[in-house]
Amino acid sequence: MLGESGNPAMARLFGQKWLESRAGAGVLLNYLLTITTLALGALLFAGCAGPVRVTTIDDTERRIISVAQWGGTPADESRARRHTINRITLHHAGVAFPRGKDPIAYMQNLQRWSRDTRKWLDLPYHYVIDLDGNIYEGRNIKFAGDTNTEYDPAGHALIEVVGNFEEVEPNEAQLAAVVETMAMLAAKYRVPVEKIEGHKDHSRQTVCPGKNLYRYLENGYFRDRVRERVKAAAAS
Repeated sequence: MLGESGNPAMARLFGQKWLESRAGAGVLLNYLLTITTLALGALLFAGCAGPVRVTTIDDTERRIISVAQWGGTPADESRARRHTINRITLHHAGVAFPRGKDPIAYMQNLQRWSRDTRKWLDLPYHYVIDLDGNIYEGRNIKFAGDTNTEYDPAGHALIEVVGNFEEVEPNEAQLAAVVETMAMLAAKYRVPVEKIEGHKDHSRQTVCPGKNLYRYLENGYFRDRVRERVKAAAAS
């Protein structure tokens, strides 16, 4: 190790006699040189490794689990209300989603309930994020979503995160997937980060997306991370 007092390289640098006459100071020098060497090594390694890879829109879109992949069926386009995306709105499922629950079955049941019980065109949301941060395609993004509350979701790209965030905390995989999905939408549809909001920002009838998820909108976390990602992706 470079920092050991008997090392020839260090002896040549400082002089063997000087080191031998100052054993106490040598201990401190050994420590400082070790730390310096490790730091320089880390910098050199980082330089050799190259820049950190930025997730692009294409990367995100490739990993989205399509309607066909989770066993859903396309919506009836003749009934659809087309819209232009100009904002991003975050939702939660509002019901518990325990570990081990099948997200594929959840997506299929949500589509069936939306069509058969609610008589909606399709799932109300455009994207759904599960406990592991997987992103599922919901309603075709070209079609306006639906809601149980009084606001008009036309123009909104709707993201749902499974779970009830009045009761539980979102996990790291979910938070990362929310940022990734929001950044994809913000870049693709040129949505300013100021228009990234929660369901409750548009309706007085709900606490959605739940206080524990809404916190990340309230403190600016999502907007800041999305802004960084969009900027990095544009520069890459």
